Amino acid sequence: MSEVKLICDKSFSEVDQEIVDCFMEFQQALIDNDSDKLNEIILDGDDFINLVGKAQSKEEFLSQVTEGILVFTDSEILDPTILFDDENTASLIATVRLTIKFYGNDRKLISNNVASFQKSDGKWHISKWDN
Repeated sequence: MSEVKLICDKSFSEVDQEIVDCFMEFQQALIDNDSDKLNEIILDGDDFINLVGKAQSKEEFLSQVTEGILVFTDSEILDPTILFDDENTASLIATVRLTIKFYGNDRKLISNNVASFQKSDGKWHISKWDN
C-alpha cells in the first residue's frame, strides 16, 4: 500500500502526469528505503538535494536514507504545478507534507518543494530536490 498521497483536484496532461508519477515514485522509494529505485530515479550530479537546509550530493543523501539516518514514513503532495523549460527539462512545484525520523527524532515537515526533472532515454529523472 502506498504511503504517498496526491491531494489535488487538477487533471494533468499525459506528460505532466508522467512527472507527477515520477515524483510520487521517488517519495514512495524514500518511504520504502529502496536504494535501487532511488538510484534509478535520481540523476547523478552535484548538490542534488537541499534537505533541512543542507545541500548534499546524491551519494550523501542516499547514504543517509540507507543507513537509517533519514527514515521517511509518509508523504502528501498538495496541488503540484509543472513548469517546462523545454521538452526535456521541467520542474514540479508543490507543498509536501513529509513525516520523517531524522537522527531518531520524529518530525513533520511542511515545505514548498521544487523538484527539477530531466528526460533521459525517454524517462523522467529527478536532477534536484529543494525543499
